[in-house]
Amino acid sequence: ELEAIKAKVREMEEEDERLKELQDEVETPLCLPPSPSGSAGPVRAEVTAEEKIEADQRSIYVGNVDYGGTAEELESHFNSCGQINRVTILCDKFSGHPKGYAYIEFEARSSVKAAVELDESMFRGRVIKVLPKRTNMPGISTTDRGGSRGRFQGRGGLSQRANVYSTLRARPRGRVYRGRGRLLPWFSPY
Repeated sequence: ELEAIKAKVREMEEEDERLKELQDEVETPLCLPPSPSGSAGPVRAEVTAEEKIEADQRSIYVGNVDYGGTAEELESHFNSCGQINRVTILCDKFSGHPKGYAYIEFEARSSVKAAVELDESMFRGRVIKVLPKRTNMPGISTTDRGGSRGRFQGRGGLSQRANVYSTLRARPRGRVYRGRGRLLPWFSPY
Protein backbone atom coordinates (compact mmCIF):
# COMPACT_ATOMS: atom_id res chain seq x y z
CA GLU A 1 0.00 0.00 0.00
CA LEU A 2 2.88 2.37 0.79
CA GLU A 3 4.45 1.63 -2.62
CA ALA A 4 1.16 2.50 -4.36
CA ILE A 5 1.06 5.86 -2.56
CA LYS A 6 4.70 6.57 -3.50
CA ALA A 7 3.98 5.71 -7.15
CA LYS A 8 0.95 8.01 -7.12
CA VAL A 9 3.07 10.87 -5.65
CA ARG A 10 5.73 10.35 -8.39
CA GLU A 11 3.00 10.52 -11.07
CA MET A 12 1.66 13.72 -9.58
CA GLU A 13 5.15 15.29 -9.50
CA GLU A 14 5.74 14.33 -13.16
CA GLU A 15 2.37 15.81 -14.10
CA ASP A 16 3.27 18.99 -12.20
CA GLU A 17 6.55 19.29 -14.13
CA ARG A 18 4.72 18.84 -17.46
CA LEU A 19 2.19 21.53 -16.48
CA LYS A 20 5.00 23.92 -15.54
CA GLU A 21 6.67 23.33 -18.92
CA LEU A 22 3.38 24.01 -20.74
CA GLN A 23 2.83 27.17 -18.70
CA ASP A 24 6.34 28.40 -19.50
CA GLU A 25 5.69 27.82 -23.21
CA VAL A 26 2.48 29.87 -23.03
CA GLU A 27 4.05 32.71 -21.06
CA THR A 28 7.03 33.17 -23.41
CA PRO A 29 6.53 36.21 -25.65
CA LEU A 30 5.43 35.58 -29.22
CA CYS A 31 8.09 36.12 -31.85
CA LEU A 32 7.90 37.37 -35.41
CA PRO A 33 8.95 35.04 -38.21
CA PRO A 34 12.67 35.27 -38.93
CA SER A 35 13.60 38.43 -40.78
CA PRO A 36 15.86 38.35 -43.85
CA SER A 37 18.81 39.06 -41.54
CA GLY A 38 18.01 35.83 -39.71
CA SER A 39 17.05 37.23 -36.31
CA ALA A 40 13.56 36.97 -34.89
CA GLY A 41 12.35 39.95 -32.89
CA PRO A 42 9.54 40.17 -30.34
CA VAL A 43 6.11 41.42 -31.36
CA ARG A 44 5.72 45.15 -30.77
CA ALA A 45 2.92 46.04 -28.38
CA GLU A 46 2.44 49.62 -29.56
CA VAL A 47 0.99 50.39 -32.96
CA THR A 48 1.22 53.87 -34.44
CA ALA A 49 -1.86 55.71 -35.67
CA GLU A 50 -0.67 55.51 -39.27
CA GLU A 51 -0.26 51.72 -39.03
CA LYS A 52 -3.74 51.39 -37.52
CA ILE A 53 -5.32 53.51 -40.26
CA GLU A 54 -3.47 51.52 -42.91
CA ALA A 55 -4.64 48.22 -41.36
CA ASP A 56 -8.22 49.54 -41.22
CA GLN A 57 -8.03 50.32 -44.94
CA ARG A 58 -7.19 46.66 -45.56
CA SER A 59 -10.02 45.39 -43.31
CA ILE A 60 -13.74 44.70 -43.67
CA TYR A 61 -16.68 44.56 -41.28
CA VAL A 62 -18.89 41.47 -41.50
CA GLY A 63 -22.30 41.82 -39.85
CA ASN A 64 -25.08 39.33 -39.06
CA VAL A 65 -22.55 36.53 -38.50
CA ASP A 66 -24.05 33.34 -37.08
CA TYR A 67 -23.21 32.95 -33.39
CA GLY A 68 -21.82 29.47 -34.03
CA GLY A 69 -19.52 30.66 -36.82
CA THR A 70 -15.79 30.22 -36.30
CA ALA A 71 -12.80 32.19 -37.56
CA GLU A 72 -11.81 29.26 -39.78
CA GLU A 73 -15.24 29.20 -41.44
CA LEU A 74 -15.12 32.95 -42.09
CA GLU A 75 -11.60 32.60 -43.46
CA SER A 76 -12.70 29.87 -45.87
CA HIS A 77 -15.73 31.99 -46.92
CA PHE A 78 -13.51 34.98 -47.79
CA ASN A 79 -10.36 33.16 -49.00
CA SER A 80 -11.28 33.78 -52.65
CA CYS A 81 -10.85 37.53 -52.04
CA GLY A 82 -7.17 37.36 -51.14
CA GLN A 83 -4.62 36.53 -48.46
CA ILE A 84 -6.10 36.99 -44.96
CA ASN A 85 -3.93 38.25 -42.08
CA ARG A 86 -6.44 38.13 -39.22
CA VAL A 87 -10.05 37.22 -38.46
CA THR A 88 -11.54 38.79 -35.33
CA ILE A 89 -14.95 37.72 -34.03
CA LEU A 90 -16.02 40.12 -31.30
CA CYS A 91 -17.42 38.61 -28.11
CA ASP A 92 -19.28 40.05 -25.12
CA LYS A 93 -16.73 40.69 -22.37
CA PHE A 94 -19.03 39.49 -19.58
CA SER A 95 -20.63 36.37 -21.04
CA GLY A 96 -18.00 35.49 -23.67
CA HIS A 97 -20.70 34.87 -26.29
CA PRO A 98 -20.18 36.23 -29.83
CA LYS A 99 -21.80 39.58 -30.64
CA GLY A 100 -22.71 38.61 -34.20
CA TYR A 101 -20.13 40.54 -36.18
CA ALA A 102 -16.49 40.19 -37.15
CA TYR A 103 -13.57 42.03 -38.72
CA ILE A 104 -11.30 40.52 -41.35
CA GLU A 105 -7.90 42.05 -42.19
CA PHE A 106 -6.42 41.27 -45.62
CA GLU A 107 -2.85 41.42 -46.88
CA ALA A 108 -3.71 43.82 -49.75
CA ARG A 109 -6.14 46.73 -50.13
CA SER A 110 -7.51 45.32 -53.38
CA SER A 111 -8.92 42.37 -51.42
CA VAL A 112 -11.37 44.71 -49.65
CA LYS A 113 -13.15 45.53 -52.91
CA ALA A 114 -13.41 41.84 -53.76
CA ALA A 115 -14.75 41.07 -50.27
CA VAL A 116 -17.41 43.81 -50.47
CA GLU A 117 -18.73 41.97 -53.54
CA LEU A 118 -19.74 39.18 -51.11
CA ASP A 119 -22.21 41.56 -49.42
CA GLU A 120 -25.60 39.88 -48.88
CA SER A 121 -24.13 36.42 -49.48
CA MET A 122 -25.17 33.41 -47.40
CA PHE A 123 -22.95 32.32 -44.49
CA ARG A 124 -24.24 29.46 -42.30
CA GLY A 125 -27.81 30.09 -43.45
CA ARG A 126 -27.74 33.85 -42.79
CA VAL A 127 -27.41 36.82 -45.13
CA ILE A 128 -24.25 38.64 -44.04
CA LYS A 129 -23.48 42.35 -44.40
CA VAL A 130 -19.99 43.17 -45.69
CA LEU A 131 -18.64 46.75 -45.56
CA PRO A 132 -15.18 48.32 -45.57
CA LYS A 133 -14.04 48.89 -41.99
CA ARG A 134 -14.26 52.50 -40.89
CA THR A 135 -11.58 54.18 -38.81
CA ASN A 136 -12.75 55.86 -35.64
CA MET A 137 -11.44 59.38 -35.31
CA PRO A 138 -10.40 60.36 -31.79
CA GLY A 139 -12.66 63.02 -30.31
CA ILE A 140 -15.53 62.33 -32.71
CA SER A 141 -18.37 60.44 -31.09
CA THR A 142 -21.34 58.94 -32.89
CA THR A 143 -23.38 59.15 -29.68
CA ASP A 144 -22.79 62.88 -29.13
CA ARG A 145 -26.16 64.57 -29.53
CA GLY A 146 -24.82 68.10 -29.23
CA GLY A 147 -26.19 70.71 -26.89
CA SER A 148 -24.55 72.83 -24.28
CA ARG A 149 -22.20 71.21 -21.84
CA GLY A 150 -21.82 74.35 -19.74
CA ARG A 151 -23.11 74.93 -16.24
CA PHE A 152 -25.74 77.47 -17.25
CA GLN A 153 -28.26 76.99 -20.02
CA GLY A 154 -31.25 78.76 -21.47
CA ARG A 155 -32.59 82.28 -21.04
CA GLY A 156 -32.03 84.10 -17.83
CA GLY A 157 -29.07 81.96 -16.73
CA LEU A 158 -31.01 79.11 -15.15
CA SER A 159 -28.79 77.03 -12.94
CA GLN A 160 -28.38 73.25 -13.13
CA ARG A 161 -30.60 72.88 -10.09
CA ALA A 162 -33.37 74.89 -11.68
CA ASN A 163 -33.06 72.80 -14.85
CA VAL A 164 -33.50 69.60 -12.85
CA TYR A 165 -36.68 70.90 -11.27
CA SER A 166 -38.03 72.36 -14.50
CA THR A 167 -37.67 69.04 -16.32
CA LEU A 168 -39.84 67.40 -13.69
CA ARG A 169 -42.75 69.77 -14.46
CA ALA A 170 -44.54 69.80 -17.79
CA ARG A 171 -44.07 73.07 -19.66
CA PRO A 172 -47.37 74.91 -20.01
CA ARG A 173 -48.35 76.21 -23.44
CA GLY A 174 -49.73 79.66 -24.21
CA ARG A 175 -49.51 82.79 -22.06
CA VAL A 176 -48.15 81.99 -18.65
CA TYR A 177 -47.62 84.33 -15.71
CA ARG A 178 -43.88 84.72 -15.21
CA GLY A 179 -43.65 86.52 -11.92
CA ARG A 180 -40.92 86.93 -9.36
CA GLY A 181 -40.52 83.22 -8.69
CA ARG A 182 -39.55 82.33 -12.23
CA LEU A 183 -36.01 81.28 -11.38
CA LEU A 184 -37.07 79.36 -8.28
CA PRO A 185 -39.61 76.69 -9.20
CA TRP A 186 -40.25 75.89 -5.54
CA PHE A 187 -41.32 79.48 -4.78
CA SER A 188 -45.03 80.04 -4.23
CA PRO A 189 -46.48 83.53 -3.80
CA TYR A 190 -49.41 82.21 -1.67
